[in-house]
Amino acid sequence: MSTTALILVLTAAVLHAIWNIAAKRVENGGYVFVFAYGLLSAVIWLPVGVIVLAMHDKGAGWTMLGATALSGVLHILYGLALQGGYRKADLSVVYPVARGTGPLITMLFAVIVLAERPGILAVAGGLVIVVGVAVVASARAAGLAQPHSASVWKGVQWGALTGLMIAAYTLWDDHSMTDLALLPIPYFAMSTVWQAALMVPGLRGRGAELSRVVRAHWPEVLCVALLSPLAYVLVLQAMTTTPVALVAPVRESSIVVGSLLAWKLFHESSPARKFAGVVVVLAGIVLIAA
Repeated sequence: MSTTALILVLTAAVLHAIWNIAAKRVENGGYVFVFAYGLLSAVIWLPVGVIVLAMHDKGAGWTMLGATALSGVLHILYGLALQGGYRKADLSVVYPVARGTGPLITMLFAVIVLAERPGILAVAGGLVIVVGVAVVASARAAGLAQPHSASVWKGVQWGALTGLMIAAYTLWDDHSMTDLALLPIPYFAMSTVWQAALMVPGLRGRGAELSRVVRAHWPEVLCVALLSPLAYVLVLQAMTTTPVALVAPVRESSIVVGSLLAWKLFHESSPARKFAGVVVVLAGIVLIAA
């Protein structure tokens, strides 16, 4: 991996961890928060996408519209699952579980649906991720009262659901980039438009809640709207010169950054055991990508 690609991916990892910290701070009004940052992302990134299309002398087309619509739905489900997890559990439980199970579910899909046969290292990586998730999940559960233990396992469940959504949008977006040959920036810009548009019907009767969330959390809305797409664009740029097998494990270093920031900012408990689990999850991801 070149120095430029490494800097791009590590920067993306830090940005990803930062916007997840911002999202964790909004523990109420998950639906309207996801809509708010989706709408702002569309306002910011759609003009950029239009410029890129014009530079390549291409229009949106029905393929682009259909592919981005499905991507928008999957990203909505991802955003709602992530906020649900952050409302019910520690970020240092939900975040590594979500980032770890995403690659694991992707591998299982490739085996069961696409009939791919991963090597022994990939299989071992899947098992290592399961062990790492168990360590993270038990970090607070051990020696604590049952309500706290239940909260941890809720975090694991929401993290796993978020990981499922990560796998879903990753597989579809990869298909859109490789098989449909769509331009990355216009594709994700249009996806943000669909995200905002498709969530509008769910805002009925929530005007006051939307106003409250935006007033109270406009820095978080702005942070996610800017950094979430930017982190993804940096990763895509790195992939143009570097194999995804190298990019993927470096990108997942965000789980270490996120867990460290969560411990520092939110004073989450059992840091040593959680970090041990995070390192195990990261090792599993490296094995899958090997």
